[in-house]
Amino acid sequence: MTPSSPRKTILLIGASRGLGFAMAEEYLRRGWQVIATGRAHSLERLDALAAASAGALEVITLDITDPAGIADLHARLASRRVDTLFVNAGTKNADWEGIGDVATEEFVRVMVTNALSPLRVIEALQGCVTPTGTIGVMSSGQGSLTNNTNGQYEVYRGSKAALNMFMRSFAARHQDEARTLLLMAPGWVRTDMGGPEAKLTIEESIPRLVHTMLAHAGRPGLHYLDYLGRTVPW
Repeated sequence: MTPSSPRKTILLIGASRGLGFAMAEEYLRRGWQVIATGRAHSLERLDALAAASAGALEVITLDITDPAGIADLHARLASRRVDTLFVNAGTKNADWEGIGDVATEEFVRVMVTNALSPLRVIEALQGCVTPTGTIGVMSSGQGSLTNNTNGQYEVYRGSKAALNMFMRSFAARHQDEARTLLLMAPGWVRTDMGGPEAKLTIEESIPRLVHTMLAHAGRPGLHYLDYLGRTVPW
């Protein structure tokens, strides 16, 4: 971005911790304007980052599983345009719980957070994205049917596979549009959700993931990519 070019804007959903917070930091480093959301009880780090950003970061409270909150966010941003909308919010159940062990309520919680809510956000806020902009979601390599060779983490895998399918349906319904649609797999990263045994640090994943997203801007259609830009098999 040259000094005279307008600052680009990303609307980043789910940025109060972990990968989302690191994405907010990375886009700020790259000179972007960032609108970041998080749940009300987890905004302390985002607020501190905003205070040090010289106005480049705007923080908005949102629980992605609350349809009324999504509607309120749409009303608040209806007159604004962003270059990128990215949904990062996600969760998982206990690692030891297989599909035969997980309680129905827990299964529903994971599916609503990881699969249903991101598409609700995209359906509500797609009009805020410029016609040649980018809409992306944080998927996972574990959402790949082809790559499932050990059967572990099956509830989480299922939620990400459902997310991928819903995004593919969205892409099919909008195939005549020029926007770039991204399903991003960040790798196994050491966060509260990824755990201490994960192979990657946030610093090894997120700058490369953002670089991949920026490199694919302007390429219409749906792309399922990992943080290094490699295509992930469906």
